[in-house]
Amino acid sequence: MSESRVVGLVTAPNRWRQLLFGIICMSMIANLQYGWTLFVNPINLQHGWSPAAIQVAFTVFVFTETWLVPIEGWFVDRYGPRLVVMVGGALVAAAWVVDSFASSLFVLYAGAVIAGVGAGAVYGTCVGNALKWFPDRRGLAAGATAAGFGAGAALTVIPIAETVEHFGYHVAFLAFGLGQGLVIILLSWFLRAPAEGAVAPPNIQRRKVTQTRIDYVPVQVLRQPMFWLMYFIFVLVASGGLIAAAQIGPIAGDYGIAEVPLSIAGLALPALTLAISLDRIFDGFGRPFFGWVSDTIGRENTMCIAFGVAGVSLMLLTQLGHNPWLFVLLTALFFSVFGEIYSLFPATCGDTFGSKYATTNAGMLYTAKGIASALVPLASLAMAAYSWSAVFAIAAAFNLVAALLALFVLKPLRARFLQGSSGHGSDRIPLVVHSSSVGAAATGRDLFRGRTQAHTGSSSLEATDWLRSGSTAAAMSGSPSLMASEPSRSTPPEGRQPAVMRDRAEEPKGRWPKRPTGGR
Repeated sequence: MSESRVVGLVTAPNRWRQLLFGIICMSMIANLQYGWTLFVNPINLQHGWSPAAIQVAFTVFVFTETWLVPIEGWFVDRYGPRLVVMVGGALVAAAWVVDSFASSLFVLYAGAVIAGVGAGAVYGTCVGNALKWFPDRRGLAAGATAAGFGAGAALTVIPIAETVEHFGYHVAFLAFGLGQGLVIILLSWFLRAPAEGAVAPPNIQRRKVTQTRIDYVPVQVLRQPMFWLMYFIFVLVASGGLIAAAQIGPIAGDYGIAEVPLSIAGLALPALTLAISLDRIFDGFGRPFFGWVSDTIGRENTMCIAFGVAGVSLMLLTQLGHNPWLFVLLTALFFSVFGEIYSLFPATCGDTFGSKYATTNAGMLYTAKGIASALVPLASLAMAAYSWSAVFAIAAAFNLVAALLALFVLKPLRARFLQGSSGHGSDRIPLVVHSSSVGAAATGRDLFRGRTQAHTGSSSLEATDWLRSGSTAAAMSGSPSLMASEPSRSTPPEGRQPAVMRDRAEEPKGRWPKRPTGGR
């Protein structure tokens, strides 16, 4: 088989279509979080439940959506994205169907659990799949996918509100729940991980950020102090942003500007309505933009810029927020740099710990959002004891500390970590492999005991002589003897791996290329 034929096989399907499918799936789950507020008052009027009791359902949703992502990611890394997204779509539909018939708070909370599991399955899968398909543009791909969740509700908020007003919230739950779930299930049939032997198209620019050539299993990632440093920074930034997002309404009300009319593009809107609308737009735009910036200038440099701008904007709000226009502009500025955490951290995680288990590893990092959400109620306590200025000052301090940690601690620490496992020598950028024929290389025992086996993953793809010699993708995986002799790059660099893994990491001599040593 000719080289061009092999390249044609291994680069199908088109990865940009995979990205688009992921974005659409993400937009279908956005209403579970951002559209929920439209149902609170109608449910209150129908059943007489207090708004606080109804909002417990939202808390339950966020908790299950966040904390179960690593488990759902494990299934993705082992079985592929199609099955997990399909199940997630079915759960998304079932959740709102349950909500439409809920006659007790217990049933409403059960619907929130179902919604959280389904949304987490779709969210974690789509972000992880983007990381695997775009090792050269991880920031942009993760940002665009996250933007689907951040701004995906924009197209359906008005139709949902109209349906609730004219037909009742039961009909809105039922119709949109079934519709959103059906779209996810249909698109799940087209989702797949990069096939065995896949490489990025040869005409793309070489990646500009340092990346590992080693696929770390989740238990190895959890043992790295650097992972917990990223986790801590994520908590700092996410808590500041969630505090601002959750309290923007009360803050505007206490400042006396919530209902002040402001004219923009010929429309007169209350200051709070205008602020929320612009926040959604800038939040969605900022995710892929800063992801793209990080692909160009580096992850930590971009973090420092974004976190620094966020901190300054919050500090200015404490002084200038009583002016309606400045309140709108400064909150828009803040949210334009807040949403980038959902693109920068998954991309950084993939760069640092590899592609094969990117969904699980990024999912573990994503649980920092759950920790951050638990800190949000503390903002109300700070406001009661002091003022909103104290709340802004705390959130600003979180962001400024995170900016300094990213630039002066995380950046040099990651550079040292990647020194022995990164490389820029290959012409083609390998994608991760997912194939049932090599499923034994990623068993549950291996994932959680930290033991890895030789597999036809990114390491075999780096040996691009397979393509140049005319060998087919089947030849890469069809022979057990070849798999046994292939050097495993799923082991840590020399000096970091346990003794039991160093025995497995010996590379056979001959035609196999040597592992880059990064000068070690």
